[in-house]
Amino acid sequence: MSKVLVTGGLGQIGSYIVERLAGGHEVTVIDNYSSPAKEVVPNGVKVIRADVQDPKIRGIVSKNDVIIHTAAQISVDRSTQDPLFDAENNINGTINLLEAARSGAVERFVYLSSAAVFGEPVQLPIDELHPQNPLSPYGVSKLSGEKYCMAYHSTYGLPTVCTRLFNIYSPRQNPNNPYSGVISKFIYRVGAGESPVIFGDGSQTRDFVSVHDVVDMITIVMEEDDVIGEVYNVGTGTMMSVDDLAKTVLELSGKDLKAEYTKPRKGDINESYADIGKAKKIGYVPKIELSEGLRDMIS
Repeated sequence: MSKVLVTGGLGQIGSYIVERLAGGHEVTVIDNYSSPAKEVVPNGVKVIRADVQDPKIRGIVSKNDVIIHTAAQISVDRSTQDPLFDAENNINGTINLLEAARSGAVERFVYLSSAAVFGEPVQLPIDELHPQNPLSPYGVSKLSGEKYCMAYHSTYGLPTVCTRLFNIYSPRQNPNNPYSGVISKFIYRVGAGESPVIFGDGSQTRDFVSVHDVVDMITIVMEEDDVIGEVYNVGTGTMMSVDDLAKTVLELSGKDLKAEYTKPRKGDINESYADIGKAKKIGYVPKIELSEGLRDMIS
């Protein structure tokens, strides 16, 4: 039974990872309670209220076999409004954990990155070798975290692996959070009898991936030896326009509403979807169809 530490283990992604691993591993959570998606954890899981930037947590971190780093400032909007806050959380926090990990006997450091590192695509689908030219401070900070992970692997031999997540959705997204994902916002508004609001003309495309598929990938890279020092896309390999997403949500909800349009957001890209060929080679297969995932969230 491995000792696994999940940072941000009360958040949207982290809480699902914790639930998957609890029972088969000795799981510890570090979370600052800034935006918990689930405050009740499975029996046997230890929760420590702390921030990943705090040097005092290094002794706790270094005693684990596996570190899964999900804690982050995740909003493109907030990163453009307060880039220093974004960098402190996403860059300094990651370095603090890496320092802790290299002082112990950590067997795997799994870093959750973002498709925001790519910026505006020059080709589709986007593979791992695609140029990385992020448009937002958030994208820059997540890419910096990746580079630090790779540097700690090459310099100190720390067994790191990075996963670039595309557009994640789950029933635990908080629609009241101004930085929440587009799917949860659409569903919340439609459920309240209000029109979904689209930033821009709705033609922008995204690769929407279920949190359950993301957790599948995290469990794979925890255990496979060939993944060390590598970066993997995590998506579905298919794209949907935001306009079509809004229409699908309306159809599944049975509401007679039409989308409203407003000005585009700063830092948003137009088109994006993943080439997941590399991930498939290590056994990753996305299982949740978007329509299925939307029905689950609507219900």
